[in-house]
Amino acid sequence: MMEQQLATENLEPIPDDLQSPQAKLVYLYIEAADGATVDDLAQALTMKKIAILSVLNSLSSDALVEKDGDHYVVAN
Repeated sequence: MMEQQLATENLEPIPDDLQSPQAKLVYLYIEAADGATVDDLAQALTMKKIAILSVLNSLSSDALVEKDGDHYVVAN
């Protein structure tokens, strides 16, 4: 299995309004990986895709992540 190197330097603090541990985990992974697909998140975080999609929907609604093609990235 190929492991992805995550950028752990220069990470921004997790937004204070994120209360859910799953939302924090997904947000942090997307930031560290500089973007991720739903499949990337499911494999790396061992979460079901339906749960990831729910979290991504919430993060998108709060303008914390954006969809760029099939990747989700942290919103600027």
